[in-house]
Formats: sequence, structure tokens, C-alpha cells
Amino acid sequence: MDVEFIGFIGFQDGSESRPPAGPPLDPAYMEAMARAHEAGGFDRVLLPVYSNAAEDLLTAVHLGTVTTRLSFMVAHRPGFTAPTLAARQFATLDQLTGGRAAIHVITGGADAEMQRDGDFLAKDDRYARTDEFLDIVRREWTSEAPFDYEGRFYRVKGAFSAVKPRQKPHIPIYFGGASDAAIPVAGKHADIYALWGETLAQVREQLARVGAAAARHGRSPRFSLSLRPVLAATEEAAWKRAAEIEERTRELRSRAGLRTEGHAPPNAGAQRLLAAAAKGARLDKRLWTGVAALTGATGNSTGLVGTPEQVADAMMDYYDLGVTTFLIRGFDPLDDAAAYGRELIPLVRELAARRPPTRAAG
Repeated sequence: MDVEFIGFIGFQDGSESRPPAGPPLDPAYMEAMARAHEAGGFDRVLLPVYSNAAEDLLTAVHLGTVTTRLSFMVAHRPGFTAPTLAARQFATLDQLTGGRAAIHVITGGADAEMQRDGDFLAKDDRYARTDEFLDIVRREWTSEAPFDYEGRFYRVKGAFSAVKPRQKPHIPIYFGGASDAAIPVAGKHADIYALWGETLAQVREQLARVGAAAARHGRSPRFSLSLRPVLAATEEAAWKRAAEIEERTRELRSRAGLRTEGHAPPNAGAQRLLAAAAKGARLDKRLWTGVAALTGATGNSTGLVGTPEQVADAMMDYYDLGVTTFLIRGFDPLDDAAAYGRELIPLVRELAARRPPTRAAG
């Protein structure tokens, strides 16, 4: 089965172990990142959403003009844009980029982050709203006639869009969220369910949960895993590099007055990563939790450490569980994206081509 690779483009250079460089919106950096990912054989890139950062949908439109093949997975928080309008925005992006759009639905696990943009709903209510949001978005993308919808959070009458996605039947829907409120919504709507880089046992459990929820709707989603590969020519050198990344992360957080222990994250995904980190900094073959433990696992923060061959082999363990999409990004974003394209992506594609089909979801 084909493997999909997703990269990551932030709005400026920097990472947990690198202080921000350049302006908060740095077009030259983003263009260089887009070109590096396209040259490296990535299928698409994630453009993130934050309450204090640039707007990612507009960024995708711009980056579509400097690339020809690379697709864009645009993070979107339901609740701030009417679903009918959001559907038309994404359909427009898909048409303008020649079918290179995808939506990554981020319902929002941290109340404080959501409240900065004026959303004071409780988390479970946000997932209920996301369910209605995606009901309407999908109908706006596919309906050939005006439709009505009446729910708890949204009501539309005579909704219809003349512009449809170029991709059929609609734009791919990626979905993140690990709480009990999230899983039923993921099962109903996700084309690709995204989870962070957990242990093999955790991933197996989560795939079963989502697969069972999707089966109730007669659906079988694909699965994506997010990782931070740390590569070097030897295993010893790779672990040395990981230790240096961890130390720089600690220094930067201490300098900024941010905690490096005693975290209590509000979202289930981060809680799952910290539960793994509590078992040790090195898990399974080469899963590394050092940065996740320091940062409170507030995002994609666990890695696989080793030579390209060793990391590719470890990724195949997840592939054998049913993961066919890998979101990979580095702590040295531009250099790592180029290295992944040269050294890791071809290896993983070659190994996957030799493998039998992955196990069915659920």
C-alpha cells in the first residue's frame, strides 16, 4: 500500500530547540520550506493554526503559487467561521491549487487557547459543534441542490455552493482528537485520523477505538502518525544529537520562564504522550520522549532516533499496525526536511512496497 508523507511549515523558522528567527510571518522562509518539501518527495504539508499567529488558509493560497505538486493540509478550528463559508473557502483553495487542498480539523483541547479567540464552549460541546460543522461542510461540498440543516449549534436554510472541490467526492478530512468526546466524531467524519507518536501498544489501542467508532457508520478511515525523526550516520551519533536537542530545549524553556516538569495538560493527546514519557525516555525500538516530557507534550514532540535505515525500520512497525500516513518534521526544520527527502522517505516507500497490505482498521 502506498505511504503518504506530510511535512510541516511554520510561519517562521524555529522549533522547541531553536529560538524563533525572522518576522512572525516570514514568506521567504515558508517558500523555502515549501520548495524543500516538494523536492524531497513529500505529498503534502501541514499548515498550523494558533490563536496568535498568521492565518493558514491564506498562507496555503500563497504557497500554492510557488509549488506545482505539493498539497496543503490546512488546520482549521470549527466555531470561528460559519461551516458554509468554510466549505466554500476550502473548495476555492482546492480549485485554485488544482486539487491540492485538505482540511485538518482541530477542535481545540485547551480552553485558554480557544478563549483567546472568543470561544468559551466546554471541550465536549466543541466536539458536538464539530460534528454539526462537518455535517454541513460535507453537504456544501457535495450537494447538487440547496439544503436545510437545523442543529444545536448551526442552522442554515437553502444552503448551496456553486463552487465545489476539484477532488471527488470531496476534499480529504483529517481529524485529530483523542478524548472520549472526540472518538465518535472522528469515527463519523475522519477520512484520515491523526495521532501523535505514541508507543506501539498505545497506537494499536487507538486504532482499534477509532476503527470501531467508524465501523458503526460503515466507514474505514486511514491513519496518520506524527513523529520527529532524529537522523545521523550512526546510532550513537543520532542519540547524541537527540541529547543535544533535549538540552537546548531545556535551556530555551528555562530562559523563557517555562516549566520543564510537573505538566498537567488539558487535552487527552498530550496526556497520552506524557503517560508514555513517564515510562522512560526510550521506548519500543527507538521511540524518544525527551522533548515531550520537557514541554508537556503540547504538540507533536516524540521522535524516532537512529540511522535512516533504523528509523525506517521502526516506522514499518507502525505501518504493520495500519498506519499509512506519516507526518514527519524536524527540530532543525529546513535542513531536516531536506534530509528526510534524501535519506528517509525513499527507504520507507521501498520497505512499504515490499510489505503485504496493512491490516484493516478496527
